[in-house]
Amino acid sequence: MALTIISLIKQVPIPSEMRMGDDGLMDRTKAKSIINIDCQFGLEAGLQLKKQYPDARLIVCSMGPKTFNKALQKAISMGYDDAYLLSDRKLGGSDTFATGLAIATMLKHLGFDKNSKDPFIVLAGRQTSDGDTAHVPSQVAENIGVPQATFVESLKADGNGNVIAKRIIEGGYQMMKLPIPCVISMTPTGIPPRKPSLIGVIKARHLEITTFGIDDIGLGTEKIGISGSPTIVAKVVSIVSERPPVTMSEGHNEAELVDNMISNFKKGGNVLEKQELDSKKDIERPDFPEKDFRNGAKGILTWAELTNGKISTPSLELLTPAKELAKQLGNDTKVTTLVIGKKVQHLAQTFIEHGSDEVIFVENDKLEEYLVLPFTSIFDQVIKLKNPEIALFAATTSGRELAPRIGSRSKSGVTADCTALEIGEYVNKKEKVIYKPILESRRPTYGESKLATILGFDCPQISTVRGGTFKVPKEVVGRQGIISSFKPVLENLDFAVEIIETVIGEGGLQNLFKADIIVDGGSGTTVDGLALVKKLTEELQNQGINAEWACSRVVVDQGIAEYARQIGQTGKTVRPKVYIAVGVSGAIQHIAGMKESEKIIAINHNPKAFVFNYVDFGIVGEYQDILPVLIERVKAGFTFGIEPETKEKAKAITANLNQ
Repeated sequence: MALTIISLIKQVPIPSEMRMGDDGLMDRTKAKSIINIDCQFGLEAGLQLKKQYPDARLIVCSMGPKTFNKALQKAISMGYDDAYLLSDRKLGGSDTFATGLAIATMLKHLGFDKNSKDPFIVLAGRQTSDGDTAHVPSQVAENIGVPQATFVESLKADGNGNVIAKRIIEGGYQMMKLPIPCVISMTPTGIPPRKPSLIGVIKARHLEITTFGIDDIGLGTEKIGISGSPTIVAKVVSIVSERPPVTMSEGHNEAELVDNMISNFKKGGNVLEKQELDSKKDIERPDFPEKDFRNGAKGILTWAELTNGKISTPSLELLTPAKELAKQLGNDTKVTTLVIGKKVQHLAQTFIEHGSDEVIFVENDKLEEYLVLPFTSIFDQVIKLKNPEIALFAATTSGRELAPRIGSRSKSGVTADCTALEIGEYVNKKEKVIYKPILESRRPTYGESKLATILGFDCPQISTVRGGTFKVPKEVVGRQGIISSFKPVLENLDFAVEIIETVIGEGGLQNLFKADIIVDGGSGTTVDGLALVKKLTEELQNQGINAEWACSRVVVDQGIAEYARQIGQTGKTVRPKVYIAVGVSGAIQHIAGMKESEKIIAINHNPKAFVFNYVDFGIVGEYQDILPVLIERVKAGFTFGIEPETKEKAKAITANLNQ
């Protein structure tokens, strides 16, 4: 039985040419398109597997308009054998739930699901640049009923019917063994995609791409398209910066530029002059009847994600919006937190003291580390037991994998990377009804220039929340709540995936959320491998400052730093007291992760760099010249207005960086 390697790809607009219509949907009509970058790495991973299995069949699949044939032809020219396109107007406007369902239905039509007699591997990109949700691989895996691994950097077959994958996680990576068949999503940090060959180009010109409509694959319209998707884009508004104009340093040399910045910093910089906004006109609320779509669902469920047996900070942050949503819902709405792991009962009280009304803990020696299959099964059983109206997850690598799989199993939509959550209402003029109450999940989109409000009409309404967006709620020592044990029914297939090894990197990675100062290196600092960025961080720590270093996506993609240090839309969101952006161009995706910082300083050789539009203080100059001077000023005692910690604490922080 020959192996079949299936690559899922998407043709996306070039980011600089993307536009969004008033309806919140992407307008692709005038934008040039390419194969999504992450998907290109998935294509290459398939070609690498072909080396281990010379008889393997390589097929590429996509969903979209017939213009996507261009992307499929390129895949053929790279070395793939056959191409399939699912194209139907009825699919237009599908959310990720509907997209995952449609692609999975096409794969089933081609003979690939959990009951397939022949082995297969489905490869995909981690996420697409026009959505950045990372949902679809999980949703496809759930719908065809096979194991999965997401955020995978490299993989190889072991010759015994398994795939060995290196999965990137917060603070390090895991080596995992997955049985074939399986679904794997690839990060853009593996082997770079090859260019088309001449023979491949000739083959692509003559190969006929098989195109399916939804009728061909037996897919109904109930859960696809705008009308069938469980989530909709209800509103899109522009994001307005609340930061005052930048104060640029002046001087004839590096020392004068740095000293001028220090002087400006001590003065506080510019002040934002807020203009009085015209009072909004009252919008007449139609006299439609109100409809409660929840069908008895009540309460909010959150996931307590653990790292090395300890509570992750984003898990506690979730309780801030959860408590506020419960307050807005009223009617004695409770917040329940689910803790899964090995000997975790003792952690329950911490969640009670931070705002949970009830904690359900599941203990199993096999669940010491997160595994998507058993965790999905446990959540599914708890959801059926508690019937929550809302479920919240941190948008970590695990949360972004788990939430969409749970969503597909519970037939609910998922909103990714939310920065605001609120209870509201939805006026459906077509049905002449007002849906109330409903969760309004807001997420930045279109390069962070727009804020989209997403609504879901199936319970639980599921959202993932960016880490660092909300503060950890104040701990109330001794607060009382309900703590109960739950015994799930788990099967052997739930443990089909094996974690071979977990490697946690530098200890300072978990400190990013708590650091007072973060020094970030962008694409302009790769010349020395971020050496000066790390040196500035070290000197701040030597002064007793809780400082940490981070980087932009470009630096991670080049392999200079690990994903866990990435700041931005697809990385971490942080809010330190001071953020120093060195060599950061100002891509809006990166700005998304650091714009909540109290004070931001940018150092860039380009006076027109976009980053200067989003910072408080700016220095124009080469970082190799500026940072040595700034490091000397730190050695002399300048700590950006932050009081040093004790010497003992300073030593601990420094040791944390060097672990």
